[in-house]
Amino acid sequence: MQYLRESKFEVVLTDPTQLCGPLIAEHLSIPSVYFLRGFPCGMDSDATQCPSPLSYVPRLLLGNTDNMTFTQRVKNVLGRMLEFIYCKPFFAQFEELAAEVFQNKVSIVDILSRGSVWLMRYDFVFEFPRPVMPNMAFIGGIHCDQKKNLSQMVSYPGKPKS
Repeated sequence: MQYLRESKFEVVLTDPTQLCGPLIAEHLSIPSVYFLRGFPCGMDSDATQCPSPLSYVPRLLLGNTDNMTFTQRVKNVLGRMLEFIYCKPFFAQFEELAAEVFQNKVSIVDILSRGSVWLMRYDFVFEFPRPVMPNMAFIGGIHCDQKKNLSQMVSYPGKPKS
């Protein structure tokens, strides 16, 4: 930590699912930029205070779309309720670490809510029904194939063919 403090970093670029990055950024009092594909338990929408109505925004891994039947909406609500049960133990060790570092009880959502920019590696087409906040940007396409260069023999209007 001493080395990091002395290095005078200006920002921490991190994956927020690995919560050490956000904890370090908070400890050093520098902005954090989150780079993520998905966050379990809907903590990304909780931390950014995004509206996430269960009747409209499908929960991760349930296979629903924004056009859900009544049964799918009930399944979506039950999925969200189960997240409270299985996510708490998963993040408990990080909350203990945060309490030790900051000398007071702090939740993971509180730490994540201090993120300056969220670079979301989602495909906008699949995430369209999901509202986002101004500090969240879709940067999908990272894992796409490389585009091929145009052939040198391309003819443009008004330009003779070579």
